[in-house]
Amino acid sequence: MPSAVLFDHPGDPDVLQWRPVEPLNPGADQVVIGVAAAGINNADLLQRRGRYPVPAGAPRPLGLECAGTILAVGSAVTAWSPGEQVCALLDGGGYADQVAVPATQVMPIPRGLSLVEAAAVPEVACTVYSNLAMVAGLTGGHNVLIHGAGGGIGSFAIQWARAIGAHVLTTAGSDAKAQAGRDLGAQVVINYRSEDFVAATLAATGGQGVDAILDVVGADYLARNLQSLASDGHLVIIGGCTEPTLLDIGVLMAKRASVTATMLRARPADQKAAIVAGVIRDVFPLFETGAIRAVVDTVVPLSDAAQAHRLLESGKTVGKVILDNQVRAGRRG
Repeated sequence: MPSAVLFDHPGDPDVLQWRPVEPLNPGADQVVIGVAAAGINNADLLQRRGRYPVPAGAPRPLGLECAGTILAVGSAVTAWSPGEQVCALLDGGGYADQVAVPATQVMPIPRGLSLVEAAAVPEVACTVYSNLAMVAGLTGGHNVLIHGAGGGIGSFAIQWARAIGAHVLTTAGSDAKAQAGRDLGAQVVINYRSEDFVAATLAATGGQGVDAILDVVGADYLARNLQSLASDGHLVIIGGCTEPTLLDIGVLMAKRASVTATMLRARPADQKAAIVAGVIRDVFPLFETGAIRAVVDTVVPLSDAAQAHRLLESGKTVGKVILDNQVRAGRRG
């Protein structure tokens, strides 16, 4: 009998419980993956607290990404076979022994990555690629400001942007996370606790501002992000505070700038399929050349998801916290 991490009501990490569940069968267009490892994302923390809009029909367990072995495929699936090791972008359900996922959201594991490392990739790669490449149009030679160097998104975005030839600025809230940003390739690192990131961004770009901003802070940074944009720049908001706030249309028009707010999980299946295909084509080869690596801070047993949530909520991690369904926890350098 398989098991999964479930919770009956919102609350602190202790509401998460490892419980038996029914085995899964794939729908016609799905595969069932035996989960070896699952990534933890901020959306999981928000959902556990009852502060995240869960799409209708999403699996009950938390978990938006995993890696493992295909156990079964649906009648309409031709691209995948049982026994293949894969990673996947999930609609939910990753904190479990088994998860059913649309076949179009399944990805091969980049050569050289372990299953634990592969579980750290799908959500961040799809989020960064869809927002910076597909929405903001970031290319080589552009300046980009990435907020949150120490987070899973930030640690991946810095590497990807450098790999395509962009000039990377990033913010961090501690000296350790600032150093992590430098180690990952950011040319300009701004400690937002001791520096004004707007002034530092403008100084680093000769007063011009940046062509794109990837923001995980939301409403609290909106005005300052607009000040940091160059003419024709694009601000992409992917998380943070969603409280109502004022948008200075005059600044936006004067800069011919644009603002987009996105949420990956709620996208329709055809959009997710296009994003996944783009990541396989354009991003995964960068793992194989060594231009990008999976940044894993800590590995925790899948059945002890509460401990992993507490760790991520501490704000002390750099990169991803991974739930391992095979190996006991261990700190990684």
